[in-house]
Amino acid sequence: MQVRLKVLVFMVVVLFATAPVRTRAGSVADEFAAWISTDLRSLAKAKGISDQTFELALSGVKLNLDLPDLVLPGKKPSVPAKQTQAEFSSPANYFAEKIIAQLVSGGKSRAGKYGKTLKAIEKKYGVPPGIILAIWGRESGFGKAQGSYSALDVLTTKAFMSTRKDLFLKETLAALEIVEKGYASPDEMKTSWAGAMGQPQFLPSSYLEHAVDFDGDGRRDIWNSVPDTMASIANYLVNYGWEKGRGWGAEIDVPDNLSCALEGPDQGKPLFTWLDAGLTRIDGKTFPKIEASKEQFMMTPAGRNGPMFLATANFYVIKNYNISDLYALFIGHVSDRISFGGAKFNTPWGSVDKMNRSDIAKMQNVLVSKGYDVGKADGLPGFKTRRSIGDWQTKNSMAATCFPSAALKQVLR
Repeated sequence: MQVRLKVLVFMVVVLFATAPVRTRAGSVADEFAAWISTDLRSLAKAKGISDQTFELALSGVKLNLDLPDLVLPGKKPSVPAKQTQAEFSSPANYFAEKIIAQLVSGGKSRAGKYGKTLKAIEKKYGVPPGIILAIWGRESGFGKAQGSYSALDVLTTKAFMSTRKDLFLKETLAALEIVEKGYASPDEMKTSWAGAMGQPQFLPSSYLEHAVDFDGDGRRDIWNSVPDTMASIANYLVNYGWEKGRGWGAEIDVPDNLSCALEGPDQGKPLFTWLDAGLTRIDGKTFPKIEASKEQFMMTPAGRNGPMFLATANFYVIKNYNISDLYALFIGHVSDRISFGGAKFNTPWGSVDKMNRSDIAKMQNVLVSKGYDVGKADGLPGFKTRRSIGDWQTKNSMAATCFPSAALKQVLR
């Protein structure tokens, strides 16, 4: 009898524990449907989206509660847990040779297969084939990994209940505009879980701004057309300021008496100034003549703990594709290996002390308290954090490494 009572109590607890979840999910779905039919419809109408298009695009739309970064209506986003367990890792991890080698091989084969098209794209836009192929490969594996989610399911779900609702509302309306103008049907618009579409992984607003019809069939088809995909990538870069005839940058040797804290897109200097300071290309080659008087930028993703680079303005154009120094460096490196051969960086990435991201966040907060601009105290050492470390080290009569370490953790308090 006692055992049966325990079983009964357990079943009641389970029922009470699970019922609210099911009820809440149903309630959220109802709220979502109401939001679609009222708020979103009104906003779409104001943007010139017809009722016919609205019904066509959204009549079968589904709330996807499995997507990341969602917040239940009426609730506040949860505060992220402190980074006590997230380990700080070396930038080297971003440059796994196996992945790079696959992209280089795939890029070279496509450089031959689509050589004529790439040449025509370079003539029109001024973007080298290697850069286009590197981005195409990185974003979707040359079209093999475009995502299988319905764009409207992802975008409307995130516009309704994500941590960045405003962004995804904008993208939802852009997706409806794509359907309204007949550029693509809702069924064709497959995306990643983040709402990025097609082979170049454009958000809908980027599609409207940058996608082009390069194969001449009257459609800007970034899902199926290789010419449209490659030209759209080039057009994206041009629209963000790509400078024709210039590369992205080069690995350099920085003399010990030149501070690594000179890094950053706001500390550019003409090439001749860097050369006068003793900076050289590590491969022994000379810089292209076009760069002689152009502004260049030191970029040291691992401080003195790894390869260092002199980047052009085009490096920061690439960075607009994905706001990350390592992403832009990855694209530049893969591009060079597709176009010119070569292998790994000349300077190896140094080892990284075992620390948690919370350790670095504490260092960042200390630097902020001392008046330094570290960007965000998020445990990720971006260029502002790296150069702040270097400046603090120099001020305190230490050799500037411009990179977090266990030793630095002990003294930077």
